[in-house]
Amino acid sequence: MKLLIFICIISIEIAKQHCVVSAWSQGGSTRATIQHQRLLPTTSSLLSSTQSNDEDDITINSNNGELERLKKEEQRLSSLLDSIRQQKLAVLRSRPLSIGIVGFGRFGQFIAQSFTKYGNVVGTSRTNYTDVASEMGVKYSLTLESFVLDEDLDVIVLATSIVSFKDTVLDLVPLLEKKMQLKGAGSYPLIVDVASVKEHPRNILLDLLPEECDILCTHPMFGPDSAKNGWRGQTFVYEKTRINKVILDPDFEGHENQLDTSEEHIEGMDRMERFLSIWEEEGCNMIPMACSDHDSYSANSQFITHLVGRILGIQGLKATPIDTTGFQSVLRLIETTNADSFDLFYGLYKYNRNSGYTIGRLRGALDDVVGALLQRDGVVGVFDGGNRKSDDDAK
Repeated sequence: MKLLIFICIISIEIAKQHCVVSAWSQGGSTRATIQHQRLLPTTSSLLSSTQSNDEDDITINSNNGELERLKKEEQRLSSLLDSIRQQKLAVLRSRPLSIGIVGFGRFGQFIAQSFTKYGNVVGTSRTNYTDVASEMGVKYSLTLESFVLDEDLDVIVLATSIVSFKDTVLDLVPLLEKKMQLKGAGSYPLIVDVASVKEHPRNILLDLLPEECDILCTHPMFGPDSAKNGWRGQTFVYEKTRINKVILDPDFEGHENQLDTSEEHIEGMDRMERFLSIWEEEGCNMIPMACSDHDSYSANSQFITHLVGRILGIQGLKATPIDTTGFQSVLRLIETTNADSFDLFYGLYKYNRNSGYTIGRLRGALDDVVGALLQRDGVVGVFDGGNRKSDDDAK
């Protein structure tokens, strides 16, 4: 191939020189000769083109089979991940956790259904849910005392409302201390909160629980309505708060084992990871996050969603024969937010110090938008119940 190109180059050069000589012999002008020469490629340009073609050939040849190789590597990694997942499941099932749920209402029952796949579940609440629990394979304790003292629980999940959270912890503490006296310090369970705000319960748990209790602060950002078809793809936020009397730095996520190599710390971390693995295996999007950061984000996402849903719900909006897809989304927002208890909504406001600022900004934004409408309409004044009043009318 290269030899053929080289022969062509020599032939062109010879022809080019012939044309130049011919032009001079026929009395052609210098300009004509130069123009003729420009019609023919130079040796250097052809050599450069040849080199470029050779490089293209090398690139094409090097890319040949690359996609196939990458696909094989993708398949290998996928098989490896599947193997690791099966090993994780085997570990979880070889030493199933015993999980207690305080607050066996709608959300408590919702998480219990999935927990039963991975361990033994015990529930308790102020209301007797014995029959409901039995149907889902959950043991039920009628009193908090029997729940704590009679059951050998690895984990206790506090699924009460945020409004009653502190009172629940106050009831729990003396029972935990009594259990320690009867069975030793190693009997303390991991305490997990699942509240929709995070700084408030975190502070309560750190202030009131015995320091021997490990603490995991979490927020499953879904519920019975939004995750009625499963947890896959749903967001789960968590902060590993305390292990073996040590309050962890949330920004140090992933390096906790470097803090303490004692047997107690390793066992506490293992228990916490086993509990988190349940949510992970159910397909949740796991997000480690400091409780303070969570509340800052939540005020401008979850709280404002519930606030707007409640406001629109009070307006009594209903479906019409000409609904747009956007309005249908509004109706779904109203339905999902108003399906939750008012205690939940109140807790999002009361126990998140950022929520008041969100309300203020929403009010200001409403005034700005309405003001822009009135200004466009040529009205300078106030908006009152659908009647546009000028400053003169308002006097």
